[in-house]
Amino acid sequence: MSAANLERSFIAVKPDGVERGLVGEIVRRFETRGFKILALQLVHPTEQLLRDHYADLAGKPFFPKLLAYMQSGPVAAFVIQGKGAVKIGRAMLGATNPQDSAPGTIRADFALDIGKNVCHGSDSVESAEKEIALWFGENLKSYTRAVDAVIYE
Repeated sequence: MSAANLERSFIAVKPDGVERGLVGEIVRRFETRGFKILALQLVHPTEQLLRDHYADLAGKPFFPKLLAYMQSGPVAAFVIQGKGAVKIGRAMLGATNPQDSAPGTIRADFALDIGKNVCHGSDSVESAEKEIALWFGENLKSYTRAVDAVIYE
């Protein structure tokens, strides 16, 4: 399968997940599923980056608390690529509220509270491309992996 036929999605391990040492486990789950990691960085997001990222939530009463939380420590931001990256990525993360997450999902396994739900994943292909550009710029390049021949038809 060519890279042109594969979706990309933005995933972030939030400060609580980084603090708890969950970055490797979360990345491992995506790699084990078959997704390619295109980019990975540990970043201390600026307020402006977070305001741009969460612009759709700016009017919500919890927005100031969200900004403070997301700036409370580093965020492990990464990009996955693969068939159905957005839909499958969201399913792997689980429901936004960990109390509603299916067993075996990342949030069900590692989170208890909606305000500290460990991770973020793009909710559409369009938002994925916007978030990837925001956090990584436009210069991400795909690469060939031999293992893709045993993952895709």
